[in-house]
Amino acid sequence: MQNWNLIFGILIISSPILFSMIAFPDSIAWSWNEGRGGYFFALVFVIAELLGLKIVISKRRLLGVVPIALVTITYLVLLEYGLRDYMIGSANQFNVQLLDSWTWMWDFVIMAIFIVVALSIFFGKRWIRIAPAGPIFLTGTAIILSLDAFFPYDTLGPLQYIVPYFVQANVWVITVLDLGTAIARDNVMFLRGDHGSMALQVFWPSAGVHSIIIFSLVIGAFMLKMNIPRNRKVIYFILGIIGTITVNLIRIFSLSWYALKVTTDAQAWEEYHQIAGEIMFLPWLFAFILVVIMIESRRLKKKTEQIPTN
Repeated sequence: MQNWNLIFGILIISSPILFSMIAFPDSIAWSWNEGRGGYFFALVFVIAELLGLKIVISKRRLLGVVPIALVTITYLVLLEYGLRDYMIGSANQFNVQLLDSWTWMWDFVIMAIFIVVALSIFFGKRWIRIAPAGPIFLTGTAIILSLDAFFPYDTLGPLQYIVPYFVQANVWVITVLDLGTAIARDNVMFLRGDHGSMALQVFWPSAGVHSIIIFSLVIGAFMLKMNIPRNRKVIYFILGIIGTITVNLIRIFSLSWYALKVTTDAQAWEEYHQIAGEIMFLPWLFAFILVVIMIESRRLKKKTEQIPTN
């Protein structure tokens, strides 16, 4: 029997994100700091965690979330009628350095607040164990955007610290594979390939440091839900971080390869750069979670089969 109240609950909680995707499709850019592409992945998290639940949400709780969803949708509409301009105008008062990250940050803050409030109304305090991944993903993205807005490029030392090591590792790979000439100097790579020379300056967002932070938050929430021994949670977490670092190294390598083998045209390269990170990181995040679920499901099944029946 279908849990129709739960399905209606999913539709209500999804409505602001679906509205933004339908009404303002141009805003769904896949670069992490240039659009609402993260909305889609947060929506996938929310739906994946809620589908199949046996919990019945009362009609009163469902109706309680509808006005909040409408307020959130109203916020998205008002952005197109002067609210975004007001945000941009207020940026100077807060010493904002990057306006795009500042305005997109508020989109993720508002959506994170809406989903947390909606889940709290649906499930009470239990929401943190039922469906934490979506809100944590949105909140993590908002935090990263705020850091980028106030401390862009290399002004935030701790996050920039590991970038030169990534750059040196990338130069070593290029040299070993004989793809061209590559020289590392701090966070700058000097490349010469089939289409000429190009200098790439790598800052912490381009190196994928933000993805390590977001991965840590989402996987931390995911592990909180799983009923497995703590040492296995730690192992999965460490393996996930190592995998995310590897994905980031592949990302930097792909950006270098594009300059060495495809084009040194700045505009064409920038278009590739805008999507390269999320195309690699987000599938990796979902794939890692899926693999963990499959492994633990098989372990649980074997464990259940070994229990003698009377």
